[in-house]
Amino acid sequence: MASDVTGSPDHKNIHWEEPFIAFGPLLASDFLLVQQQNLPRIVITGVGLTAPNGDSLPEFRRNLLAGVSGIGWLDVRYMGRLPAGACRYDALKYQTRKEVRVGTRAGSISIWCAHQAIEDCGVPFDAFPKDRVGIYIGCTEHGNVETENEIYAISKFNYDTKYWSHYHNPRTVANNPAGEASLNLGSTGPAYTIGAACAAGNLGLVHASQMLRLGEVDLAICGGVSESIHTFGIFAGFKSQGALATHDVPAKASRPFDRARNGIVVSEGGCLYTLERLDDARARGARIYAEIAGYGVNSDASDYVLPNPVRQAECVRKSLAHAGLRPADIHIVNTHATATPLGDIQECEAIRAVFGDACPDTFINNTKSFIGHCMGAAGALELAGNLPSFDDLMVHPTINVDDLDPACALPGLVLNAPAKARRIDTILNNSFGMLGINSTLIVRRFVA
Repeated sequence: MASDVTGSPDHKNIHWEEPFIAFGPLLASDFLLVQQQNLPRIVITGVGLTAPNGDSLPEFRRNLLAGVSGIGWLDVRYMGRLPAGACRYDALKYQTRKEVRVGTRAGSISIWCAHQAIEDCGVPFDAFPKDRVGIYIGCTEHGNVETENEIYAISKFNYDTKYWSHYHNPRTVANNPAGEASLNLGSTGPAYTIGAACAAGNLGLVHASQMLRLGEVDLAICGGVSESIHTFGIFAGFKSQGALATHDVPAKASRPFDRARNGIVVSEGGCLYTLERLDDARARGARIYAEIAGYGVNSDASDYVLPNPVRQAECVRKSLAHAGLRPADIHIVNTHATATPLGDIQECEAIRAVFGDACPDTFINNTKSFIGHCMGAAGALELAGNLPSFDDLMVHPTINVDDLDPACALPGLVLNAPAKARRIDTILNNSFGMLGINSTLIVRRFVA
């Protein structure tokens, strides 16, 4: 869940007095350390996804450039009709009806995305050593859905627990999404779920990169998934915090940076990648989408839900240092902004502190305006939506911005229509989460 649930009146009068730290000498020393370690280069070779507005990367990208939202009405238990983002992938393509019934929605999304990514990367998976495959999936709210459903079911039988499903435990364990993917694929390497709230999608890629560099696996399937729309509790929780979006037109409900934004649109979805060491990818002649350039992960240590722009800026700087890049070297910044009143402002403060006004080739956009907040899948999906920019030099916009909030006005902000860039070699992807977990991932155009 997002770290920027800031609709509550309790958060309105908090001010950050710690000064931002200027981007400084850490860059050179950190980059030198990475180079001295001679670490293997890690590349993205496959993408599989399902989002409220697309079930493949080409479809997703077309809709982002065309301004097509995937948000519609959803009937939520106890709460009625609410704006939400639902996916429409064909679960039975890779699962039997029994497997769908016995398993979880998060597991099913993981299986769909994993198969799509493997097929996309072209690796001969049937012949690949299955003990050398790692599955690292970020997830946020897993388990809530299954327990809520069981309680609702036994409520029809006077809460007699003999009607409680014996599948409940394997459905609710934290490793379920990765575990279901492992079972379906027959992979026997490490398979587990990474809990990092709404920073989890980015963390899936970060962790996979580390495992590949350590030589623990030879092929990593990684990213994030979410089944969040199937739990009424997440809607009720955001509503109680004054952070649940409302709008008469669901497609316009998610409106980051707009002066009238009023909260989060809850969505499901997933995006998994195949990551490989560059030498392995080259050896089999793989197509390469991008190279993992750097990343930063840190914690606010200041509040349960209120984001800390000082720590966010530090996270961005850390990723730049790790990649050996300056702010002016970044061509797209994909924001985490969830359309909460204060949360968007806090992130804009962090971005302004790092990038200032001296980065004329830097574009800034937001993907949640199209698909809502896919929680644990958010970072992975939002990165995917920007990857094709390396080829077409187009920057997808933030939609639904009818009246830009002056506090969110950033140089390079792309609003309501795509922008054509002169050059796109780097993408920086922000994802932040509750309890103050921050992640920033940078990918670069692959150059041999």
